[in-house]
Amino acid sequence: MTDHTTLETELLARIEATGDLATLDALRVAALGKSGTISLLLKSLGSMSPDERRANGPGINALRDRVAAAINARKAVLEAAELDAKLAAGRLDLSLPAPPRRKGAVHPTMQVMDEMIAIFAELGFSLAEGPDIEDDFHNFTALNFPPKHPAREMHDTFFFHPGPDGERKVLRTHTSPVQVRTMQRTNTPPPAPWIASGQEPPIRIISPGRTYRQDSDATHTPMFHQIEGLVIDRNIHMGHLKWTLDTFIARFFELDSVVTRFRPHHFPFTEPSAEMDVQCDTSGGEVKIGQGSEWSEIVGCGMVHPNVLRNCGIDPDVWQGFAFGFGVDRLGRLKYGMPDLRDMFASDVRWLAHYGFSAFSAPNPASGLS
Repeated sequence: MTDHTTLETELLARIEATGDLATLDALRVAALGKSGTISLLLKSLGSMSPDERRANGPGINALRDRVAAAINARKAVLEAAELDAKLAAGRLDLSLPAPPRRKGAVHPTMQVMDEMIAIFAELGFSLAEGPDIEDDFHNFTALNFPPKHPAREMHDTFFFHPGPDGERKVLRTHTSPVQVRTMQRTNTPPPAPWIASGQEPPIRIISPGRTYRQDSDATHTPMFHQIEGLVIDRNIHMGHLKWTLDTFIARFFELDSVVTRFRPHHFPFTEPSAEMDVQCDTSGGEVKIGQGSEWSEIVGCGMVHPNVLRNCGIDPDVWQGFAFGFGVDRLGRLKYGMPDLRDMFASDVRWLAHYGFSAFSAPNPASGLS
């Protein structure tokens, strides 16, 4: 049996005398590395006879374990000493200012919605809200949608499973149900204080909120935001509608005036119906409202259909009105140059930092919207 005491004594002495981690690591490689002293002893076992291997193997393995344990113990001591030295040498200057904290920002959608509400409030409109989950009557039937209308199909609308009574609830496809709830005169109080309740004409409201449709591309998202408006009064006509929209669009884009046009369209809940385009210029990779020779669709509108008035208990021979609906996200995209609507809901903090608004500058038509 070979005696490895001398080698062990020498290695342990060198380990104990090591004063830094780099020297200790070099010693570890010299003893336990691929070509280290102890590693070569372990390799020599392969050339020994079985009896020699039984005699020398335990001693060599024990040597390896004791040297490795000594290296680990010395490493722990050196690391602790190094940390103590760093802590002793380090200084904390309590007079230095704290590192800057990341600031939040108002989301562009909320900013645009606040701007729109501020303008319509100046025009005399009040605010009405309603539930995101609607029944078939308020979302479709009361608004003059025929039974087989495509909007009632699964490819257009998010439906819930039928309830115990067989009724299928939907995620509202527009905020028009709020108009229905406002026009309906009933003795039943609303289920929540924030839900619109019926009122006598004249009516002048806007209804902002989230809406949901099965659509997704650069200019459409499955969840988006709308602000719809409703005016019910005597002797209301399309001229009142056009003046309201022209005034709003000019104020929103902070221009003296805009050039707009009506195009005939079809909505089940208005007759006549129209889409309004605004004059713009899209050359140079950005949309410039109020100049150029191009047109951009900006709002759907029309005179409230007599059937809708009747469904809500209002006599269309006495009262008339108009309604309109703006896509809040689309308006923000036009005004602030955001190329893709889907980015607005991606929760990317870099995008939010670029397009976000200060919470301390609330929109005000008198002092500026943005």
